[in-house]
Amino acid sequence: MIVRDVVTKVRSKNAGPFWLTIDIFCGTPDAFARIRDGLSTDRVATALAADPAAIKRFDIAPLHVVKFSLPRPTVQGALDDRDMHGAGWAPLIAELDLN
Repeated sequence: MIVRDVVTKVRSKNAGPFWLTIDIFCGTPDAFARIRDGLSTDRVATALAADPAAIKRFDIAPLHVVKFSLPRPTVQGALDDRDMHGAGWAPLIAELDLN
């Protein structure tokens, strides 16, 4: 089973010109527990080709949300920035296998 099959929505966006944030909206306590326990920060780092030590993780149980924040690989708007709004990162997480 993959992340998108368990959750309501996976969204990514800018968190300023230097950071990205990825929100996983789980919808239910069961889905939240499955994502919280089945999706490690190291796994997310590998999928995003990021340093695991640079990723901040927030498990927000009352909202059934798991959130990751990480430095952008390039500053927003730079000549080599291929994702100005940060929206292209969500599918990389949505397609991760939870098994």
